[in-house]
This record gives sequence, structure tokens and C-alpha cells, in this order.
Amino acid sequence: MDGYQRRTEKKKNTIREAALRLFSAHGFDKVSLAEIAREAHVSPVSIYNYFGTKDGLIRHVVLTFLEEAWQDRVRLIQSDMPFEQKVEKMIFDTADTAAINPEFLHVLMSNDPEIKDMVETIYQKYLPDLLRFIDAGKKEGYIDPNISTETIVMYFNLLKEVKTTDLFREVTANPRMLEELTRLFFYGLLNKDKK
Repeated sequence: MDGYQRRTEKKKNTIREAALRLFSAHGFDKVSLAEIAREAHVSPVSIYNYFGTKDGLIRHVVLTFLEEAWQDRVRLIQSDMPFEQKVEKMIFDTADTAAINPEFLHVLMSNDPEIKDMVETIYQKYLPDLLRFIDAGKKEGYIDPNISTETIVMYFNLLKEVKTTDLFREVTANPRMLEELTRLFFYGLLNKDKK
């Protein structure tokens, strides 16, 4: 990639990040391309040149964010980190939910079939990696083999939804509660020392 292409990619990334911040904070309808241009320190013409319409920009922003979030998760899954630490990081790391408001994404998916299809395509693309991870956890004895993979995937999705709440963000700031939540995740409510 030459210098011009690097500058172009940097500018596009700046626009994407500014759009994501503004759309997540204020909603799609309340943010104009001019506001995004001001936030990104570019001209509105640059946005039109790179992304076309506001609809084109939001589709690109959502697709890029979700693709990067899943790639980060796959890197984590494939890392040398111990299994329990991987699961703990997947559940309790809030970095992947900080950038996009899930309610905003849900509204977009409800109102735009193209975005809904994009999200489903990305999910299906990376689902095999998650299934292999769960299967490895069962084989290594970390995950109860009597629990169906379908239920485990649903459990991960439920925990992902909980991660986006303000209450969860408050809890993760408290080390004792975070440790207890981790214990609850791995062992449930029952006392594991009881026979």
C-alpha cells in the first residue's frame, strides 16, 4: 500500500469511527453527514466520495465493526491462553460492546433488511469457530458434555446482551463482584464443595 492509499484508509477509518460514535449516541436519523464530517475533521464531499449516501456509510460502519469484533474473538479463541481465561475474557471484557449501542444495532436491523442480512452473514461466517471452541471445551472437560452446543451458544448470547447494560458496567468496576460473577458463570449458584 502506497502513501496515498494509507492516507485514504486512515481518513476512511476516521470517518467510520466518528459515524459510529455519533450514530450510537444520537441515533441514525438525528445525525447528519455534515455533523459526521465535522467530527471526523473532513469535508462532506469526502464522505460522499468514499461511502456515497448516509445509508451506505451506516452499512459500511456496521459491517466493519462486526467483522472486526468477530476477528478479535477468533484471535482470542485461537490464542494460547488457558480455556477458562478465554471464556472469562469473552464474557467479561467490555471492549467489544463499548463501541456500538446494541439497541441502535437492533433498530437498524429491524428497519433495514440489508443490514440484517449482513449481520446474519457475519454471524454464520464465524459460527464454526465458536462451535469448535465449545467442542474443544467439552473434550478438555471444561464444559459439561451433557449440555447441548445450541444451549451453550444461546447462553453466550444472553451473557453478551447482559454485558451491554449499565448495571453490568458498574459491576465490572468492582473486583469482588467480578470475581463472584466469574465463579457463578463457571459453577452456577450451587456450592461446588457440597456433596
